Amino acid sequence: MFILHCNLKVIISGMLAVLVSGFSATLLAQDSPDFPEPALPTHICARLVPHQVYSSGDDTQRLQSAIDNCPRGEALQLLAGRFFSGPLTMKSGVTLWISHGAMLAANPDPRVYDKNGRCGTLDHKGNGCRPFILFRNTDGGGIIGEGIIDGQGGELMKGENESWWQLARRAQTEGRAQNVPRLVEIDDGSHILFHGITLRNSPGFHVTLKNVQGAIFWGVRIDTPANARNTDGIDPISSQNILIAHSFIRTGDDNVAIKAGAGGPTRHVLLVDNHFYWGHGMSIGSETVGGISDIRVRDLTLDGTTSGLRIKSDNSRGGLVSDIRYENVCLRGNRRPLDFDTRYDVHASGSNIPVYRDISLSHISGETGQLVLRGYDAVHSLHFVLDGVYFSNAARWLIESAQLRIGPGGVSPVPPGEAPLQQSVVAADCAKNWSPFPVTDMPSVK
Repeated sequence: MFILHCNLKVIISGMLAVLVSGFSATLLAQDSPDFPEPALPTHICARLVPHQVYSSGDDTQRLQSAIDNCPRGEALQLLAGRFFSGPLTMKSGVTLWISHGAMLAANPDPRVYDKNGRCGTLDHKGNGCRPFILFRNTDGGGIIGEGIIDGQGGELMKGENESWWQLARRAQTEGRAQNVPRLVEIDDGSHILFHGITLRNSPGFHVTLKNVQGAIFWGVRIDTPANARNTDGIDPISSQNILIAHSFIRTGDDNVAIKAGAGGPTRHVLLVDNHFYWGHGMSIGSETVGGISDIRVRDLTLDGTTSGLRIKSDNSRGGLVSDIRYENVCLRGNRRPLDFDTRYDVHASGSNIPVYRDISLSHISGETGQLVLRGYDAVHSLHFVLDGVYFSNAARWLIESAQLRIGPGGVSPVPPGEAPLQQSVVAADCAKNWSPFPVTDMPSVK
């Protein structure tokens, strides 16, 4: 059974009660770690149909006008077909409902996202573009529905001979930063709901949350090619009370990355019953300077991610990462199924030393690969509990500056320096947990 610390459970349960109260959902008992699925909105402020011909016009103005004029607590519904838009700004309490068969496609013209004349170019900062959809200082609302938001990251930028993704790859080879839009950015928001929506082909990160107090991602699908650089799935940054549940994520970078920068700590994040495919794994970091704590990950599959369970930081951006619990996790096809490293960038310099403490792994099963537990030094060592952790005999440990405690479920293979086990470690039955990625149908062009 997955055990939530009382503080985490009460806070997230309270957050959920507030968040879904407008969606006619009721909470389960306070001692249950499960949550009810949010219901669809009952009040629709407007229903929009697409242009009869996809190429006939840009929908930005009418979409933004409809959002601005939608009353708080109601939803703007996009009906089946294709909508084409530049950047949109959401309003407090307004939900964007993208129906089954509807697609909202992002304009690939860098000029419509431009902040400082740099969008669609390379420089050494990479912050020259507005996001496609922005929530700023909003309370309530979100994005729901069985439709698609497509960032068109693989399409040629208007007026250029390369796509957003090709620009990002060129930035890597030239040692510079790409100026590309994120798909969704939530800044200083609260009580945000994403439900059922497919987010795909973002030019950059798919969803970032910065200084957010309360958000739910339920049944979300994030789908981007493995070679699309810097296309993280969901990144909570300096945020609190976040639930990610029953979602499917494959990306060209971190599937989920929990971060904490100078803006403050990230705390009380719960991931339940999620499936990750290609990508860089279930990550914490690399920015941890603000402190990260009270993270719970349970019932997760990592099917082909390069890293599996991962905490990454270094002395240029380190901080305290503590009270992290992983339980009931199945891994296969990973190069580093466990990747807990305080020297993420070996060339980094600074005095912000990463410290990972009070971290437990329970009922974890995988195949082969490198199992990395690397603390910074003897003074700043890792503190881990391993209980029922099973990998094949071909897996290899890389352990430096780490203090381990082995639980009654044992560990296999036995880490170097640990006493041989007196009992066999039982691998989890992961066969029943693997699930193919549920691809969302693309609406036809009229």
